[in-house]
Amino acid sequence: MKGKIKKILITGSSGTIGTRLFEELLALGYDVIGFDRNHNKWNSSLNKLTIIGDLLKKEDIEKIPAGIDMVVHFAANARVYDLVLIPSLALENIVTTYNVLDFIRRNGIKRVIFSSSREVYGNKKEIVSKETDVNIQLCESPYAASKVSDEALVYSFSKCYGIDYIVCRFSNVYGMYDESERFIPLMIRKLKKNRDVEIFGKDKVLDFTYIDDCAGGVIKCIEEFDNVKNNVFNIASGKGTNLVDVAKIIKKSLKSRSQILIGKNRQGEVVKYVADISKARRCFGYKPIYDIKDGLYYAIEWYSNNSYFNRQP
Repeated sequence: MKGKIKKILITGSSGTIGTRLFEELLALGYDVIGFDRNHNKWNSSLNKLTIIGDLLKKEDIEKIPAGIDMVVHFAANARVYDLVLIPSLALENIVTTYNVLDFIRRNGIKRVIFSSSREVYGNKKEIVSKETDVNIQLCESPYAASKVSDEALVYSFSKCYGIDYIVCRFSNVYGMYDESERFIPLMIRKLKKNRDVEIFGKDKVLDFTYIDDCAGGVIKCIEEFDNVKNNVFNIASGKGTNLVDVAKIIKKSLKSRSQILIGKNRQGEVVKYVADISKARRCFGYKPIYDIKDGLYYAIEWYSNNSYFNRQP
């Protein structure tokens, strides 16, 4: 544990990345408090350290104790296509981020890490994106717009109220603690049961990030916060993989008899994205460990050991 950062609040602490970061920070000796709408179904020991509440309700936010040194704001409605279908969920993202930042302002907290997304880059001509490549006119979805708006709120609160920040832009985090219909857990679940799967876009290439690489990048940001503050970093693998190839790797590993069907790209989704992670490497030594084959091996192993395959897709 480095510097003066001792007590950390994680919003969205029962989610995929939140759970893993919670576990890793406790192991490193930090004092961590979680905040989530839901109890943690993956690690029950975290529940005694978690405040159950809704960031849309200011009275719930007031349950957070004093003495917080840093807020890591992960809580969000995070499935892109869900927000295409129900755009009001994007507004919730903006309101909850505002409420968290206002809580930070009112309580004199000076450090925040915000989880943004590769979606802010949209569908641009270049596949590889560096942190300065955001163009708001390329927003493909209400989710992307909510993350751009959230980032703008973070920057404005920094300028107006002296709150230091780091924005981490994540990309397709996978590996454990996720039973949603995101691409990799959905593929694992269906292919294990020999059910046909559909991929929306035969040429879709994305940057898949194993969860320990993601959590490790955030921990680096925490440890080096005062040295790299007021910056934006891509936290990803830095490599692109075709979604059809991902499905084929999973299918082979599971010895599945499923068919892989190819559909059209869905409205609101980024088609090709690879993160330029050179800034994170240069500034705080970020170095992802897991390539897609290793990450999928460990993901399949984890889900196999957690009764995941017994659940309906």
